Amino acid sequence: MVASDGSWVALFSGGKDSSWALYRALEGGRDVRRLVVVRPPEGSHAYHAPATSVARLATRSIGIPAIETGLPATDIEPPDLRATKRSSATDGVEDLDPLEVALERLDDEFDDGLAGVVAGVVESEFQADRLRSLCDGLGCDFLAPLWRAEPRELAAEMIDGGLEIVIVEVSAPGFDADWLGRRLDRAALADLEALRREHGTHLLGENGEFETVATDGPHMARPIALEFQREWYGEWGRLRITDARLE
Repeated sequence: MVASDGSWVALFSGGKDSSWALYRALEGGRDVRRLVVVRPPEGSHAYHAPATSVARLATRSIGIPAIETGLPATDIEPPDLRATKRSSATDGVEDLDPLEVALERLDDEFDDGLAGVVAGVVESEFQADRLRSLCDGLGCDFLAPLWRAEPRELAAEMIDGGLEIVIVEVSAPGFDADWLGRRLDRAALADLEALRREHGTHLLGENGEFETVATDGPHMARPIALEFQREWYGEWGRLRITDARLE
């Protein structure tokens, strides 16, 4: 662990990538003072709704104060990404203006200013460039601990590291309703490998194949219990969470 280097914030969706990026930042000695939870506009798929509904409980379990910021409905992803993905990656952004306002306020709030921003971006050059540009404008560092990680190694690291991951949405060939609510463990990872060989499925769901929530982890004091119903629409489905609570 390295010494703390000022006050950090982490972008947090409740999904596996933002959760593990936060854990890695904490393990690396970053003093993460706030979690920034971004609310999606109504009807948007940029941030999956089940994760948004659970994120507040997760921040309580983690024990780091959270702030929320909204997003307008404007979709600024490049057309080629919109055409190939029904939903964006868990930790993507549609419009950074409200996020920039929130970070500027935190920069003013912290006595030592804002040292840096942690994000769970893995492969999206678009998201990484946007966030890096935002941090450059604020004069702070940008940390993406998962950037360019080998997908299978990263998935195995999360699983073996104690991150409890639940699949809450699927939208790709080879998936069916049985995947909804399934825990992403070693058995599920083996099944994802089979889907990758047959359909080209990304093992981390980077192309929108699936979305997740993290219900427990080494940085969380209490696990989150979920009750849900499966909703299936022929080619894709999602969980409708009927109850969520800290155990």
